[in-house]
Amino acid sequence: MIQAISYEKIILESLKKLTPQQQQEVLYFIEFLQFKEQKKNLSDKQEEVISMLEAAQEFVGCVESGIGDLSLKKKELNKVEKIN
Repeated sequence: MIQAISYEKIILESLKKLTPQQQQEVLYFIEFLQFKEQKKNLSDKQEEVISMLEAAQEFVGCVESGIGDLSLKKKELNKVEKIN
């Protein structure tokens, strides 16, 4: 904490010696550092993108409809479609 206070004093004293234009540049740099930190924090929080199947994996096949696996009944479904 003591080191942080001394940095603050050094920065403030140095800032007072700069021209207004130079002070503005320092402010831009501070804003850049803050933006960079926010961007880093956001990227750390982003979750891995997963498919809907992966998200609902525990529920796949939990409902019994009696129809069976529709992916294996393509011919039967085509027959029903032709009748309608």
